[in-house]
Amino acid sequence: MNYTEAIDWLFSTQMFGIKLGLDGPRQLLKEYLAYPARGVKVIHVAGTNGKGSTCAFIDSIARANALRTGLFTSPHLVDYRERVKVGGIEISEDDCERHLTDLRMLCESWDVHPTFFEITLALAMKYFAEKECELIVLETGMGGRLDATTAVPADVAVITPIGLDHMQWLGDTIEAIAGEKAGIICQEKPVISSLQDPAAARVIAMQANVCRAPLTVVTEPLLGYPISLCGEHQKWNAALALAALHAAGIPLRYDVVQYGLSHTQWPGRFEKIVRDSCSLILDGAHNPHAAQVLVDTWNEQFSQRKVALIFSAVASKDVQGVLALLAPLALKIYFCPVNSPRSLTNAELSDALPSDASACEHFPDFLSALAAATMENDLVLVAGSLYLVGQARAELLGGDYQSSAQ
Repeated sequence: MNYTEAIDWLFSTQMFGIKLGLDGPRQLLKEYLAYPARGVKVIHVAGTNGKGSTCAFIDSIARANALRTGLFTSPHLVDYRERVKVGGIEISEDDCERHLTDLRMLCESWDVHPTFFEITLALAMKYFAEKECELIVLETGMGGRLDATTAVPADVAVITPIGLDHMQWLGDTIEAIAGEKAGIICQEKPVISSLQDPAAARVIAMQANVCRAPLTVVTEPLLGYPISLCGEHQKWNAALALAALHAAGIPLRYDVVQYGLSHTQWPGRFEKIVRDSCSLILDGAHNPHAAQVLVDTWNEQFSQRKVALIFSAVASKDVQGVLALLAPLALKIYFCPVNSPRSLTNAELSDALPSDASACEHFPDFLSALAAATMENDLVLVAGSLYLVGQARAELLGGDYQSSAQ
């Protein structure tokens, strides 16, 4: 297979859907010789919001400390290869093609075919081994207890703020969702948790106790350091990242931490892009907790200035809850569907608006919504779905957008 054929094959495996469970990924990691070598540290991050930023901080600080790092995150925004990075650099097309070809040959005769996410994890872990990574940072895909990433033995478990999301898979209460997230805790290995809702905090504490795992709760944001990512919440994510690195035994000097935090990049989270005379802010706030963080960051950065809002979302999200928070920011709302089979229609998006919301207009796709919003305004917010943010980045910065359902 060439690279295009390899990617087409991989994306075709999304037909197998999402399968929560560890037997499949364990078998795939075992047969592909993809488990980490002795001495390689693994930090595993779960939670509802802030996982990606926390992973990015951990990776950036570790690289500033001259460690060779492997970073596994999901989903991608534009290009699939964003999910797998060594030393901050995406896996090459040649390496991606080689591993996907090998994985296809390995699993094509299996009775239960591995999923898109399981294949991606195996690819990443084998690539990290080839590159002799000293520290691997794994972001869970969904949940934790039965997420494929939990098949990889971790040295430190990190749990970011927990809220209501993916409820059709993880449960409809904070306690149930926290139980799934806390499933990444390993026997006698350190656990680092952000401040949580009391119900979630109790579940995490109980699971840590069962596993005899020392639990540290980060109770203060990190102050006194320049942080490249916007928002007060990023100071909490940075504090979580530092605590995780400390628990993993990584030396932390002030100058190293300062450099790492000031050079962290995490696209699509309050990311500013200037196009002609228009400033666009991209943020994939797709649940109420993330939307509240976006509102707080917006008011901090723009002093409650009203903005043109391009918005879209996919099914299963609390769109009504998100729009209740974001709509008050908007001068006007520009609805459009995203390039996903789970995209909500414009009519469904409109139905989720609060009754006192600003005027809205419907567009057939993101490009037409972007053209109208930027023609009429010099400040535009693109939010509501990471799929929408991915399309926006591809259009604004260039790139071949690869839509994914997982």
